[in-house]
Amino acid sequence: MRKLLVIGSGGREHALTWALLHSAKVTHVYVAPGNGGTATMDHVTNVAISDPAELAKFAQDNDIYLTVVGPEAPLAAGVVDVFQARGLRIFGPTQACAQLESSKDYAKAFMQRHGIPTAAYSTFTDPAQAHAYIDQHGAPIVIKADGLAAGKGVVVAATLAEAHAAVDSMLGDGSLGAAGARVVIEACLLGEEASFIVMADGKHILALASSQDHKRLGDGDQGPNTGGMGAYSPAPVVSPTIHERIMREVIEPTIAGMAADGLPYTGFLYAGVMIGDGTDDTRSINVLEFNCRMGDPETQPILMRLKSDLLDALDAAVDGKLDQVKLDWDPRTALGVVMASAGYPAKARTGDVITDTGTGTDNKDAVVFHAGTTLTDHQLLTSGGRVLCVTAMGDTVERARQNAYARLKQIKFDGAQYRTDIAWRALKR
Repeated sequence: MRKLLVIGSGGREHALTWALLHSAKVTHVYVAPGNGGTATMDHVTNVAISDPAELAKFAQDNDIYLTVVGPEAPLAAGVVDVFQARGLRIFGPTQACAQLESSKDYAKAFMQRHGIPTAAYSTFTDPAQAHAYIDQHGAPIVIKADGLAAGKGVVVAATLAEAHAAVDSMLGDGSLGAAGARVVIEACLLGEEASFIVMADGKHILALASSQDHKRLGDGDQGPNTGGMGAYSPAPVVSPTIHERIMREVIEPTIAGMAADGLPYTGFLYAGVMIGDGTDDTRSINVLEFNCRMGDPETQPILMRLKSDLLDALDAAVDGKLDQVKLDWDPRTALGVVMASAGYPAKARTGDVITDTGTGTDNKDAVVFHAGTTLTDHQLLTSGGRVLCVTAMGDTVERARQNAYARLKQIKFDGAQYRTDIAWRALKR
């Protein structure tokens, strides 16, 4: 029987913990640092550690069988390198491999070098040159902070004024710190976006179920970009033909390219892809971004559909045997709706009391995954921007949506924000 460690504090980590506990081989999961949701789970302990060396010591001292890294920051900080140097089993990319996410400029240059389709771009550290480039190319145009910015470093500017303001805030006022010290400006691609997430073991690739998330704060994809306001799986836009093309045109060349660069990639890899209009054989497929982790909120619906033992897949990945694994998926739709705090994404309010009249009603078909929550004196409080992801299953997209919103209505906290149109693209189809 095995003890595991999950690194992170968000909804993705709550979902990973939930899925891992379904394995008959798992006796206990430690979550560092965890959240209010993981704090109340059986056979789970939150651990207030974030330093990579301290996490590795904890894993050694507590006989941790395997560690899974959830978010991007520990990967960029080299937590996998620290664990591997001590001979500890961990699933995630090394610091060098994680540059695919931690530096937009690195990712764009990598794609250009290896013939992976992506939008035309240029990189700037000088505001004047960035402004001149925008004037030359016009709007709409996309401005991205080069570094990690918690999902808030991308501005899809519809006007020149928006584009110039984005450059000023990133390169000018330093609001994004080191992440915004360099910006990537790229052509704005049109179409339908999908999240394509795989596991890789350095050589072999295992695709997870397709999904689609909703980046904008408001209904109808209006308002500012967020870390994601909801997601569902499967995504109808990823037909079998599109799935095969994404694997062939994007994922396989990426894993092969990293190996060719001397950086064999092990871990989750997420390609945000823009799928253009047309037939499935002719539609353009371009990479918007890479994440070196599972997406949040995509993880929640994806893992609700997973019928296979997640630990078996992780084990195979760490051992370089992913080619020996097949995953079994529930054919139904899973859909998650994010409840965010007042002020998100600009300045999220924290400390609001969360009440849930449906507590205890969660089951395998409806789960409330916690993200920005903390348990203080037996009371659940908001502690971040995205607070909860209410996730439910259904035989159809519409039924999954009805089930998720019915569960959501049982939950209250002051200033709660959520979209009412999750999966509108799938329903439109």
